[in-house]
Amino acid sequence: MKEILFSYINNSIDLAVELETGLTKWPAISPESGGEGELDKCIFLQSWLKTHGITELERFDAPDNRAKGGVRPNLVATINGIEDGEESGRLWILGHIDVVPPGDENLWDSDPWTVIRRNDSEGAKLIGRGVEDNQQGIVSSVLAALAFCAQGIKPQRTIKLLFASDEEVGSVYGINWLVDNHRYLFRKNDMVLVPDGGDLKGEFIEIAEKNILWVKFITHGKQTHGAMPDTGANAYLAGAELTVRLHEGLSTVFGERDPLFDPDYSTFQPTKKEANVPNINTIPGEDVFYMDMRILPRYSPEAVLAEIDRIKAAVEAKYHVTVEYELLQSMVSKPTAKDTPLVKMLSKAAAQVYGVQPVPIGIGGGTMAASLRNAGIDCAVWTKTDRSLHKPNEYTLLDNITGDAKVMALLAMESENNN
Repeated sequence: MKEILFSYINNSIDLAVELETGLTKWPAISPESGGEGELDKCIFLQSWLKTHGITELERFDAPDNRAKGGVRPNLVATINGIEDGEESGRLWILGHIDVVPPGDENLWDSDPWTVIRRNDSEGAKLIGRGVEDNQQGIVSSVLAALAFCAQGIKPQRTIKLLFASDEEVGSVYGINWLVDNHRYLFRKNDMVLVPDGGDLKGEFIEIAEKNILWVKFITHGKQTHGAMPDTGANAYLAGAELTVRLHEGLSTVFGERDPLFDPDYSTFQPTKKEANVPNINTIPGEDVFYMDMRILPRYSPEAVLAEIDRIKAAVEAKYHVTVEYELLQSMVSKPTAKDTPLVKMLSKAAAQVYGVQPVPIGIGGGTMAASLRNAGIDCAVWTKTDRSLHKPNEYTLLDNITGDAKVMALLAMESENNN
């Protein structure tokens, strides 16, 4: 059976290119990033899947009046397996259909929304925004599912493919919304693969994520003339010191290390900075900056926020300003155990296809796995990737698409009783 499935996947290069090309044409960018959302791309994918024989499809639309059609769609495809009773665990493969903006298009060698196929020393590749993040995972999962459907082979376990919205800016309208509003979709003994993070060899299986805090800080002072600082309160100066104190202070207080992660420590990084005043000779009365915090699971977000409160109080007193902050994202993720059937089966499958000996790791990035892990469902994040995501001239290797599809097919063939 494996040979039949692998042969189908090997002969599906043109199909992979067709689907990647079709998906890339629809810029599924979130409203937060200036886009209309994922509706058009989801409609295309739904139609494409039906045309190619995956017909058991159901859409779950999260309401969002900022997006086209007023919704953020989440599409589920089902390929029924031999073990399909109420207590049977299904194999979920979670992809996301949203993408990040292309950035400065002058840095691209071609139109980001038109797939270019190219051969070079790395092999055959497709170039375009989203082709790797996360369309590589989507296309691989579809090829794996089609290998069963086209050959009339029933997988051992039911395959559930999720094509979710909103992953790039927090999954509020994607997996988090599904878990909150359609929890019945997921069974306790389901296994979930998220092909949205990995390494060049396919040897890292992500089983844990750092806790995440995205925080917006607003410093309120008193605007005045640049020559008369004593008559005002410089919000920019106070905000600058707050930035440094937060970075250095939080890094010290929460400074333990964990070799499961790379980097092996908690990170507290200032990132975005908003403009304050338009001219040089005015001291600003308001200043806004943002921080991205990736915290080892041993530390709770509550403990970090308590230390933030202590640091901001010291800055307020020194500069006679007030500081408020807003949590834009707060995510806590429970780990998946190293010895779960999912991790064992994935390790075995990746070894067969790529000849590697996979090792479990933790990461600082946030994925859709966090929501399901917190709901008590085993998840692993894995793929073989060239890590071109979010870059100009983003690309995916066709060998990675077909190789990952083979790993997914092997997972669907396996019975948990065989491990």
